[in-house]
Amino acid sequence: MSELNQGLEESMKWYVVKVQSNREKSIREAILRRIKRDELGVYFGEIVIAVERVVDNKLGKRRVTEQKLFPGYLLIEMVLNDETWFLVRNVSGVGDFTGTSGRPSALNDAEAAKIVQRQQSVVTEPVRNLPVFGLGDSVKICDGGFDGFTGVVGGVDDTAGRVSVLIEIFGRPTPVDLEFWQVELA
Repeated sequence: MSELNQGLEESMKWYVVKVQSNREKSIREAILRRIKRDELGVYFGEIVIAVERVVDNKLGKRRVTEQKLFPGYLLIEMVLNDETWFLVRNVSGVGDFTGTSGRPSALNDAEAAKIVQRQQSVVTEPVRNLPVFGLGDSVKICDGGFDGFTGVVGGVDDTAGRVSVLIEIFGRPTPVDLEFWQVELA
């Protein structure tokens, strides 16, 4: 590696760029095409759309989705000079760099590393404060067609987030399958 390239890599910093929401991917691709066209790749590192992968259980099916951590923003690792600033600013959909007094401000290395590391993190379960139900617990239904009914827990499916509640209809116990959020302890 030449000394010039090594010096450029050392002077690369992470910058945050405001872009049009819901166009982050197309704007990222446009910036990458412009870098290639203008042969300025030596001045740029990664361009990141900060997302995290989340596991969601919907209707008993496990689904992995990506959620943007900072909608409407891109993180760009680059050497900031007139050419690179002009290249990024003149891509359709780019607003401006974040900073003060009209000057772009670089993220500190710890902040940038934390965001990039989160990109590569393992899929995580969403944080929810779900109640813990046990067989025989008395519960009250607080949503749906049986709102206001009380019953007894007959079964629990933690992976699907569902609970089977025995309620009395026409003098007989009838099982009703509900999601955790539809019931509360009585």
